[in-house]
Amino acid sequence: MKKIYVLPILALLLFAASCEDDNEAVAIEEEVEVVPAAGTISGGPFYFCVDGTSDFVTDITIDNTDAVGANSTWVITDDEGNILGLPPTLDDVGGVDFDGAGPGICFIWYLRYEDGLAGAEMGMNVDNLEGTFDLSNSIEVTRSQPNAGTLSGGPYEFTVDGTPDFVTELSLDDTDVAGTNSTWVITDDEGNILGLPPTLEAVKGVDFDGAGAGVCLIWYLRYEDGLVGAEMGMNANDLEGCFSLSNSIQVTRLMGANAGEIAGGPYDFCVDGTPDFVDGITLDSSEAYGSESSWVITDDEGNILGLPPTLEAVKGVDFDGAGPGVCLIWYLRYEGELEGAEVGMNANNLKGNFDLSNALTVNRRKTEAGTLYGGPFTFKVDGTPDMVSGITLDNPEASGTNSTWVITDDTGKILGLPPTLEAVEGVNFDDAGVGVCLIWYLRYEDGLKGAEMGMNANDLEGCFDLSNYVKVTRELPH
Repeated sequence: MKKIYVLPILALLLFAASCEDDNEAVAIEEEVEVVPAAGTISGGPFYFCVDGTSDFVTDITIDNTDAVGANSTWVITDDEGNILGLPPTLDDVGGVDFDGAGPGICFIWYLRYEDGLAGAEMGMNVDNLEGTFDLSNSIEVTRSQPNAGTLSGGPYEFTVDGTPDFVTELSLDDTDVAGTNSTWVITDDEGNILGLPPTLEAVKGVDFDGAGAGVCLIWYLRYEDGLVGAEMGMNANDLEGCFSLSNSIQVTRLMGANAGEIAGGPYDFCVDGTPDFVDGITLDSSEAYGSESSWVITDDEGNILGLPPTLEAVKGVDFDGAGPGVCLIWYLRYEGELEGAEVGMNANNLKGNFDLSNALTVNRRKTEAGTLYGGPFTFKVDGTPDMVSGITLDNPEASGTNSTWVITDDTGKILGLPPTLEAVEGVNFDDAGVGVCLIWYLRYEDGLKGAEMGMNANDLEGCFDLSNYVKVTRELPH
């Protein structure tokens, strides 16, 4: 009977012992299960400028007091979680050059994990990691690369003459511009900041005439927070921070030329074959400016007759050779290229940065008395009045502001100055007694000297012309 019951009892004992062993195994297994913990990392955030200069993170620390996980690595991702790198140690993280990654945002993570982790590879995404692992918090690395784009327009050239000058048709190709902040910058040609107009419209509202003579450069600036040196009076070459300046547009401001004042004359010459020169011309050039200069001689309509380079050359001009008319003498100062300063052109059509002085007038007068027909006349001095008649004057080209008739004896002594032909025909030559008279027609300009009775026509002085004469002979009766 014992034997019959021993086996069941033994079986129960063995079963009980087996259950105890299984429970103990479960308990042991529960005690060794690992839950990874990556801890907490500190540092940053970091802001770098992608400018060709290497950028490294520093002072990152990890609080891994409670860190758990058989394996570890650092993970660098973009802002969408794509894995860009897996530096194994913090020192390796510190050796990563973030400038080479180009613009964008990176995140630095610390990873603890158990064997069998899948997806921890470059090109994968941390959202797709599979296995037993834990990722720490992330540290953000912002990589900025401002781009100011390209400016078009100009170059501009203005004359500083009191008339406002504005730039037009200035445009910005902003296809690839980048940078949180922006402004426009106006500098001189050495980079000194003259203004910081905030918009393109503000740039177009700048009156460059008010800046005086010189060269301005217009730039467009894109930058990130923290830019240093973008202030009037500072120099754009000394800007510090993360920024980009566009190409520049040049604005040249030329000082408006000033010819000053000239004095002298007016001059009145007689075109009579005798050379006529101006003298006594002076130039007040105390306020004159303009790197180039010339004298200009025009007619009274502005047509350029000559361009003597100096005052001495002006004084060497023979105005008698120009024939009758009016000349104007000017002094010219100019900058840069001047169009139209050529003989045969008109001074009213000059183009460029120039100034003409006041003009001095040169009157070139040519008197022409014409030709007399009639006679000769022979009268008997017998107490009967003797009058000339049938005298005619052919003077289709007659010129001269003033005119008179002149009666002289045969030596030129002036016996009378009848103002008109009718007055000549009213003269009674019988009263003159025996002798010879000569009748002349005279044209002259103001200032004639010697046209008086008792004077001699051979001694006339001024601008005049005497016609041929008509002879009147007065004889005694036979």
